[in-house]
Amino acid sequence: MNNQILFVGIAIVIGIVSIVLSFVAIHNKKLSIAIIAAGVVSLFASVLYLLMAAPDVAMTEASIGSGLSTLIFFYVLNKIKRSDA
Repeated sequence: MNNQILFVGIAIVIGIVSIVLSFVAIHNKKLSIAIIAAGVVSLFASVLYLLMAAPDVAMTEASIGSGLSTLIFFYVLNKIKRSDA
């Protein structure tokens, strides 16, 4: 029973932080900060999947959602900045 309360508490905190970071990603004018915030939201989602006993989904979300997507966004942002200069 005590472990369930701990897991629910961690899930609630991660959910609230994810919502705040989502608003940061949407409303921030600096694109690099928005990309990092979106990547952290995806990383927190993978932790939530792990807490819900879905390790395969958590690994996929961490590698594709958080890792690869963030790298692709930074690559494209770098290309856009070079073409504007």
